[in-house]
Amino acid sequence: MTDGSNRTGRRDEYQIMSFDLAAYRQTVRPVQVDDLDFGAFRDRPLSTGTLRCLRYMHDVESHTVCYLRDLLLTSSHRDPEITTFLTMWNYEEYWHGVALGRVLKAHGEPAEAERIGPMRARLGTKDRFAPFVHALGSSLLGEDFVALHMTWGAINEWSTQAGYDRLAEIEGHPVLTELLGRIARQEARHIAFYATQARGRLARSAKAQRGTRWALRRLWAPVGSTVMPAVETRFLLDYLMGGSAGRRCAQRVERNIDRLPGLDGLQLVTRALDKYPTSVAA
Repeated sequence: MTDGSNRTGRRDEYQIMSFDLAAYRQTVRPVQVDDLDFGAFRDRPLSTGTLRCLRYMHDVESHTVCYLRDLLLTSSHRDPEITTFLTMWNYEEYWHGVALGRVLKAHGEPAEAERIGPMRARLGTKDRFAPFVHALGSSLLGEDFVALHMTWGAINEWSTQAGYDRLAEIEGHPVLTELLGRIARQEARHIAFYATQARGRLARSAKAQRGTRWALRRLWAPVGSTVMPAVETRFLLDYLMGGSAGRRCAQRVERNIDRLPGLDGLQLVTRALDKYPTSVAA
């Protein structure tokens, strides 16, 4: 499989790739960090804006297990290929959070349990009701919910990968760039599964296309926005996707969405950027 990168590491497109679940299952592992020099951040610390984005990314990656909890209450849990993938996906996402936590700790900031516990406590009733909302949506859409789930996952992974690429480009720190590149390459395999599943399921059912399009237009929101404060989501989007370079990155994600059956012209990322005013505060 290819991750869509050229020799410079920049992704000119976020490709839809074929996926071999058996091969993926045999190669799942934590993102490698032991050979990275985290001490380099003492000599060249990251900028305030980049650290703020990393806190957001750390918290969202570490919250993946709660998303998995919700998804296993839906019709997706009946498909053994999907549950196999989700098990491995959750494992790799967990280690993404740990790796990002290493960067925060290198800057003397709390990470992992010190951040995650308060974040989950802050969610309150929103977190307690999330499983019921997913279960209700699944019961209303039936098997078409799986097409929505796979499509939603693909869009979130495309957006996440794009965010890592942009943060590395903006900051230009060699250690951070290497770490984010490694995480993004694992995200590319997640994209491959979600997008392959979404493409196949949408292609087989016009009803699934209509239901997925309807739900995405009304319910999709940027990754992490349902669990992070709105001010942090606004900052992240402006920092990563503001300006002409950021908009070009967003448009590459849009083109991938457009290639899924029945989903052209949604402009989900662009609409999200318009929803959150571009006013950055440090």
